[in-house]
Formats: sequence, structure tokens, C-alpha cells
Amino acid sequence: MAVSRIPGQTAPARAATAGPGGGGRWIWLVPPALILLTSIPITTGALRLTQLSGGPAIMPEAARFTEFPLPVIAHIVAGVVFGVVGAFQFVPALRRGRRSWHRAAGYVLIPAGFVVALSALWMATFSDLPPGDGPALLVVRWIFGGFMVVTLALAVRALVQRRYAVHGAWMTRAYALGVAAGTQAFALIPGSLIYGSDDQTSRVVAMTAAWLVNLAVAELVIRRRRRARA
Repeated sequence: MAVSRIPGQTAPARAATAGPGGGGRWIWLVPPALILLTSIPITTGALRLTQLSGGPAIMPEAARFTEFPLPVIAHIVAGVVFGVVGAFQFVPALRRGRRSWHRAAGYVLIPAGFVVALSALWMATFSDLPPGDGPALLVVRWIFGGFMVVTLALAVRALVQRRYAVHGAWMTRAYALGVAAGTQAFALIPGSLIYGSDDQTSRVVAMTAAWLVNLAVAELVIRRRRRARA
């Protein structure tokens, strides 16, 4: 719901007029939408955990983690926490006050983000490549995994410096990178139908595009926040 600017009205007053959280009632639709997106990798992760714990071999590609399952277990658990808890960080009403949900959740969210990124880098480097992956996609995984570590580190630095807007911007980018697996699930469909699920070129294009799309959306969110504060 758009709110027209009233001459002399301050930004906080405009935010209050917009509805709960300063973003209108629609803002409460954001967490369910993000959780729905992350439900795809969460489901895949649950199937992997089931198989690694001795369950049926539902996902043959998960066998590459059998010898040393700790990184993939950490990645899945941290990914669930990062995706679900992080979804609610986009509701302005939950960011108010010194004892806000946002502040408390951050103590869980930031460590979970580091675990997600570092475990992803570990698996990309030391685990066997799954069918359809190749050297190009491996490099792409290193780039975006490394960038996620950088975004989280810059978010922590900004928080220590009490530059909260900068902190929020870097955390938004980190979240976009961390939940890209959901976007990738959709991006991989066309290439899989046309070229097959093991085609390396279509996979690297689709997965790279998904990361870039998520980052583009993150930049739009960050820009919107800046305009709201102006």
C-alpha cells in the first residue's frame, strides 16, 4: 500500500502511517514467501539427512558425503536456521527496540550464515563433484561462497561500528546468497528439460543466473530502504 508524502511529515511518521512495521500490512507476507522459497532446499536437505542416517537411498548423489558427513549436516541445519530466521528480519516491526526480535535473532543468524558459507566451500573443494557439475561451476561456487563470507564479515564490522544501515545492507546480500538454492531449483528446470539434468553448461548458466537474480533483488530492497530513510 503506497503512502503519499505529507508536507512536513517526517520519515518515522510516514512509516507509521504505512502500517505495521512501516512497510504496510503486505510486509508480513514476505516471511512466508521466503520460507516457501527455502522449503525446496530444506526438503532436499531432509532427504539427504535421512539417507546419511541410514535411511533409503532416495538421493544417489548424497552418497558422496557418506565418508565425512559433518560438513553437509552442518550446511543443512545451518541453512534451515538461516533461511527461516532470516526471513523474519525483513519485517520492520520486529527490528524496533533494544530487545527486539531482530537483535536476538542476529546472535543465531550470523553464526548460521558463516556455517552455511564455509561448509558450502568445504563441500565444493573436498567432496566429489556431483553429476552435471564441472570445473566452471566449481569456480562459480567458490566465488559466490567466498562472497557470502565477505558479506557476513562486512555486516559484522558495520555492526561493531554501529553503522546499522550498512549492516542491514550487507546482511540482506548475505541472505540473498544463502537462500539461492531455492531460486536455483526453478532456474534449473528449463535446462534440465531441454538438455538433461547432467548438462554442465546449462547448469552453470542457470545456477549463476539464480545467484545474480537474488543479488539484484537484494539491491532493490536495499535501495528501497535508503529511499524510505531519506
